[in-house]
Amino acid sequence: MKPQPAVLDARSVPLSTSLPVTTSYSSAIVSSVQSASLTIEPSLTGSVNTALPSGHDTGLPFNTTDISTPLGSLAPATTTLNPGSIHATAATSANVFVAVATDAPPAQIQSRSDHPVAQLGITNQNGPVETNKFYANLFLGDQSNPAWTHPYSVSWSKGTGNALSWGLAVSHIERSQLAWASGDPPEYFINPIGLQSMILSAAELGDSTVLTTDTLEAFSANVNLASSQGTNSLVSFPLVQGMGFVTGLYNGATPYVESGIFFRTLTYVGQINGVTYKYQIVLEDSTNWLLYATPTGSLGAPPFTLQNSTLIEGPADFHGTIQVAKNPANTSGEAAYDASAGSYAVNATISGSVENGSGSYTLAWTKGGIQNQTLLMFGLPHHVESFDGATSGCLTDIELETTTKGLAKAVGRDQFTMVESNLPSNIGFAPWTPGSNGASGSQGNTLSSNAVSAINSAGSIELNEDMNAQTNLNSMYYSGKALAKFAGIIYTVNDLALNSALAAAGLAKLKDAFNVFVNNTQPYPLVYDTVWKGAVSSGSYITGDSGIDFGNTYYNDHHFHYGYFVWAAAVIGYLDPTWLTEGTNKAWVDMLVRDYANPSTGDPYFPFSRSFDWYHGHSWAKGLFESGDGKDEESSSEDALSSYAIKMWGKVTGDPNMEARGNLQLAVHARSLQNYFLLESTNTVQPAKFIPNKVTGILFENKVDHTTYFGTNIEYIQGIHMIPLNPSSAYTRTSTFVKEEWDTYFANGAVDSVQGGWKGILYANLAIVDPVTSYNFFANESFDSSFLDGGASRTWYLAYAAGLGGA
Repeated sequence: MKPQPAVLDARSVPLSTSLPVTTSYSSAIVSSVQSASLTIEPSLTGSVNTALPSGHDTGLPFNTTDISTPLGSLAPATTTLNPGSIHATAATSANVFVAVATDAPPAQIQSRSDHPVAQLGITNQNGPVETNKFYANLFLGDQSNPAWTHPYSVSWSKGTGNALSWGLAVSHIERSQLAWASGDPPEYFINPIGLQSMILSAAELGDSTVLTTDTLEAFSANVNLASSQGTNSLVSFPLVQGMGFVTGLYNGATPYVESGIFFRTLTYVGQINGVTYKYQIVLEDSTNWLLYATPTGSLGAPPFTLQNSTLIEGPADFHGTIQVAKNPANTSGEAAYDASAGSYAVNATISGSVENGSGSYTLAWTKGGIQNQTLLMFGLPHHVESFDGATSGCLTDIELETTTKGLAKAVGRDQFTMVESNLPSNIGFAPWTPGSNGASGSQGNTLSSNAVSAINSAGSIELNEDMNAQTNLNSMYYSGKALAKFAGIIYTVNDLALNSALAAAGLAKLKDAFNVFVNNTQPYPLVYDTVWKGAVSSGSYITGDSGIDFGNTYYNDHHFHYGYFVWAAAVIGYLDPTWLTEGTNKAWVDMLVRDYANPSTGDPYFPFSRSFDWYHGHSWAKGLFESGDGKDEESSSEDALSSYAIKMWGKVTGDPNMEARGNLQLAVHARSLQNYFLLESTNTVQPAKFIPNKVTGILFENKVDHTTYFGTNIEYIQGIHMIPLNPSSAYTRTSTFVKEEWDTYFANGAVDSVQGGWKGILYANLAIVDPVTSYNFFANESFDSSFLDGGASRTWYLAYAAGLGGA
């Protein structure tokens, strides 16, 4: 019987899966080993950018406008509150990714179709486009900055580098190649960019080449290269987080496999799996790579010729896939790659469930190419820690360094399942401390009479402050922080200090302040952006300043900003359940959740999980700004707050799916932060000489910089990972870590030199390990209110420290 060509599932390219056999290659390749001679030595250093990206708002993470001390205390109301019931039982959900809603935003949120950032090269997109995901550089700016799939990064060569290629460059950086700052410990480490180890291109691509993207989803995107505008794509690349190969789908082009590091040898190995042909490549940096070609519409081994040190040329009119991968594991690595070659991930779906205080989530990939081959996908350290038994059993010997997430391990499986058995189900609004078994801790609801007296005294004064002046601002970030501050005071006074009449008086003021935003009458009202599909500040439309309010209009920091509103709304809804049914209160808050943490791909108004990256286990703050070092995250603690807020909003509104998802997301958050951001001395994920910094500062996709966007004071760098101190803080920030950090930077009187609101933040954080000292600081009769930032209150800090055992 005449052999037939492989049948592949091509993705988003006009490539037939049933092409007739039109080409037969020679069954014997003349030379199995080809060598290249060098005329110049390749550059192996690349380039690094030690500066922070420009255009970022450099304001402090809290409003520094002086808060005037009110004259006297707030008079208690004549009525008391009747809070809703907050059950201690853990939420259960068979599917935590259920839509919050799928209808249009509330009518008071006007739509605009003129977002300042156009959708560059995005085609055939059904549904909302993700703004904060790993591939955004490919539709921003000049489209040449990298996208990090981990462990690889890819970038459009665009005629640059030693090969002067117009294809898609593939880079993988070893830890030995990192660029380090001087100092002990060093301030930063950076992965060099511009090192084009392998490039998948075509002879037909030149200076008229056009890059487009399509099918932009939470975990994947499709990249297409055409020889000119308006022509069919010659090669497409399905980019998926964790992909084991970089795969090019060729549509009648002449493959060029190129390198800016230079080829040393190309060795033809032979046929595997019946339809795929394998080559070994050694580069001039002595790294070993594999090339797999799986033709359709042809028979025999497609010939690849080493033309020179930068170019391997394939056959003309090639239809099929070409895959490249770096092999650090010799024979066992080749066996694992062979078992997957010819197949590739197209996209991913996520599912999750929670039951009896334990949760799990599964990333499952749609497979293209040869269906009976098993996918090879890379897991990050926090994945590997939490793999279920079936996934762990499929680990291979292949391990590759990532840029900022430690060692990735390859798994031969079409899906990963991760288990979180330590959910924070019993964390509520009250101070919380972990027990001996992690999240099975307790809420401190019984405080000493002295603490109750101090809390009532502070609360009566702070609730008499001008709420409108502190909340009705031209910044969603600062406004949300102030609303959350007052919500925390009111909860504390009602539930912990048992002063319902005072709480009722404060709640009336808070509802009025919150109503400004529900009615959309704040200085820069929200608008619904129909281009990228999201709720954004009108600030940039009005002022022309892309950085106003920390770039909210451009989708920066939405989880930071809106998380505060969601948490404040949860407190209001708990203290007065009737508020949830009034007007558009619930719909407006749900809109914010849908904007930054939408659980459904079926919502036509917002993308799935804009901020939180379910592959990385934390959020990315950067929106529609191109960046040579990729997306970044500064405040890990405000990131965690955004998940905690979802949990509490779900609990208060009676949405068990949302509450369960919040619990699961917060658990994933804790695991991720403790691996990548909050560095205990035993941390083996980040480089050893960086660990003494204790926090990463700003974690980019390509570098880690122990600094902030707003200054280099040590209290800024450490404190941005503390704010705001809330009941979930002791869940994400372990006592071991907190003590090590305090001893490193703030013990033995070092904290005394810290000024302003940062001092309050540091002492509130200290309550996790030394609640007595923390409480005494805030209870001191001569306490200086300047030690409170614009999102913090003495009332809550007293209750927090007392609840953890301080009084």
